[in-house]
Amino acid sequence: MASFTPLASLLQRCLLSKNALVGKSIHGHFFKTGLIFSTYLANNLINVYSKLGFSVDACRLFDEMQLKNMFTWNSILSMYAKSGCMDVAVQLFDEMPERDSVSWTTMIVGCKQMGWFESSVRVFVDMVWNGVPLTEFTFANVLAACAAMEGLSVGRNLHSFVVKLGMSSCVHVSNSLLSMYGKSGDLETARVVFDRLTLRSLSSWNAMISLYTQSGRLDLALAQFEQMTDRNIVSWNAVIAGYNQNGLDFEALRFFARMLNESSMVPDNFTLTSVLSACANLGILRFGEQVHAHIVRHEIVCIGELGNALISMYSKSGGVEIAERIMKHSMASELNLISSTALLEGYVKLGGLQPARKIFDSMRNPDVVAWTAMVVGYVQNGHHNDAMELFRLMVNKGPKPNNYTLAAVLTVCSSSAMLDHGKQIHSRAIKSRGGLSVSVCNALITMYAKSGNLPAARRVFDQIRFGREPISWTSMIIALAQHGFGEEAVKLFEEMLVSGIQPDHITYVGVISACTHAGLVEEGKSYYAMMQNKHKIQPTSSHYACMIDLFARSGLLKEAEEFIKALPKEPDAIAWGSLLAACKVHKNADIAKFAAEKLLALDPENSGAYSALANVYSACGRWNDAAKIWKSMKDKGVKKEQGFSWLQIKNKVHVFQAEDVHHPQRDAIYEMAAKIWKEIKKAGFVPNTQSVLHDIDDELKEQMLCHHSEKLAIAFGLISTPENTTLRIMKNLRVCNDCHSAIKFIAKVVGREIIVRDATRFHHFRDGLCSCKDYW
Repeated sequence: MASFTPLASLLQRCLLSKNALVGKSIHGHFFKTGLIFSTYLANNLINVYSKLGFSVDACRLFDEMQLKNMFTWNSILSMYAKSGCMDVAVQLFDEMPERDSVSWTTMIVGCKQMGWFESSVRVFVDMVWNGVPLTEFTFANVLAACAAMEGLSVGRNLHSFVVKLGMSSCVHVSNSLLSMYGKSGDLETARVVFDRLTLRSLSSWNAMISLYTQSGRLDLALAQFEQMTDRNIVSWNAVIAGYNQNGLDFEALRFFARMLNESSMVPDNFTLTSVLSACANLGILRFGEQVHAHIVRHEIVCIGELGNALISMYSKSGGVEIAERIMKHSMASELNLISSTALLEGYVKLGGLQPARKIFDSMRNPDVVAWTAMVVGYVQNGHHNDAMELFRLMVNKGPKPNNYTLAAVLTVCSSSAMLDHGKQIHSRAIKSRGGLSVSVCNALITMYAKSGNLPAARRVFDQIRFGREPISWTSMIIALAQHGFGEEAVKLFEEMLVSGIQPDHITYVGVISACTHAGLVEEGKSYYAMMQNKHKIQPTSSHYACMIDLFARSGLLKEAEEFIKALPKEPDAIAWGSLLAACKVHKNADIAKFAAEKLLALDPENSGAYSALANVYSACGRWNDAAKIWKSMKDKGVKKEQGFSWLQIKNKVHVFQAEDVHHPQRDAIYEMAAKIWKEIKKAGFVPNTQSVLHDIDDELKEQMLCHHSEKLAIAFGLISTPENTTLRIMKNLRVCNDCHSAIKFIAKVVGREIIVRDATRFHHFRDGLCSCKDYW
């Protein structure tokens, strides 16, 4: 054996230098000289072949060996297990004449690497039953398997084995115990294990920091870090990554700056990846460029996660062209999917949908993240038809949509009031593996509410109301307010407060708006004060607009004026528009003129301001003043916004405008419109000719009123749907007084519920009444 030692040493040097060719030359020398019959030298050769990836040579040599010992069997077993050929490894394990701790541990490691964590534990149990001695390496690996499957109860049993065998002081075993308890969610026991360690390695300290950061306890992670007398780059990386992964990106960058100032540590790929990720999340291009410069200066190869992080940083920080150049110069295949998705999101963020779609189409197998990013891009930029088309393609040919995809598409359904599509997505979400997430439920509440199906919205809300998610409560409060159920919205808000859920600024917009539409002036004033005094929320332009609307709609125009004068800043266009709309109802031309001037100063192209002021003058009988407004509007080239109404029948949206003659069923529609007009007049309806803002005779005015877009849409709905079907009409402008009054009569005459969503709210018409109580 001693005479073979130099040859064995030569083989070890081949292994260290990873030079398999020299190893094969030595193999040839052994064969020629007959040394191949030495089990010792053959074992060394098998070890070289198996560890350098020459499995065929290792297997051939193993088969040719006449004498095999335990080392021979373990070497070939390890080769199969580490390469993932567990079926062969199991067969070989069963054929072994005898097995030792290495054999059993090799099988535990192999199962763990394949993700067969329960199998790994079962092999360990069999090992114990067979009385095989347990080693540190055995415990370290089976504990890692328990950590991966979060098997806390099994892990605790293993811990008792560790204590009984006196291995608690072994650093590798203790670190594995720390990881197991931490990943299983038992941080307290992990801390006990750490505190009882008589010998703590740097890895032990780093393990505790990582466990704290993974559990979101950054305060404890930082306290642990400060207690360390010795730190390495892993220590710093654990804290930086912890901040980044928990959304504390500014803190991550500050801690990185501290590392550069206080230590001699050189950032490695893990450090730079976390820092670039933080820059990407914050959109800080300048700092990200400095990190990129460091990468270039030190000739660091940007592949894998670092390359993806660099491309993502540029993509999310507005440097999409640089990101694209980096990606084109990179030949690393692992960058393709993640980096392409980051680049796609970067273009979407800048509104560049065409280059984003080009990138998406160039991706070989886009995953659900890429599909969702493209769908969300279309939604955010108002391309709803493209979003729906891509979603349908995803359902038919792409990966299974996730909750983010479904929430985005539900936004499209909300905007276009596509109730049938929304119901289908609701059904898909229920059947999905993850079930209904909070984000999908919130989107469903909004979709059902904006489609006029308030009971369905309430049912979805009731499923999640016991959660402490304020967005869900806010969505439902706003839905109730928009549908005219102001008292119910206020009641729900009070329930929210009793439940201990903190309202935010949007919640207060919702509840004050509810008070506005229900005429609850005192309640609205009380909530406005509560928002500032109790919840310390500073009012925004939206709150100012709600309060002005609250006073104005109730006819308290002087109070609205005084509120405006007391504001710390000028109201926005929405607030002035609210005041202007109220002036028409209460026929106050002087304040209307003042509000219109303010509105046009903010938005000179606002056709609504001209129309509203002209409406006020017309309502007051000041036809000459109204004509001057229309002429001024024409002279300045400001175009009046065209009014449209639409409804969905059998998954198809039908759009109408006043006096519409383009619909293929126009004759039947006009015949039904004329029929209904006669019937409601017999029932006592009197046309409100003041709604026609032209100085013409009443007969022509009545004819124009009969053919308003919402009346044509209702007529089409009546001839296209079965009796007793609820009609859901959408309108881009505010419903006029005449249509509002007419639809109350229509709903009573035809015995149907008619739901109209206009530019400001919902109207539920039933039995001659409207949910807004004629207050809108």
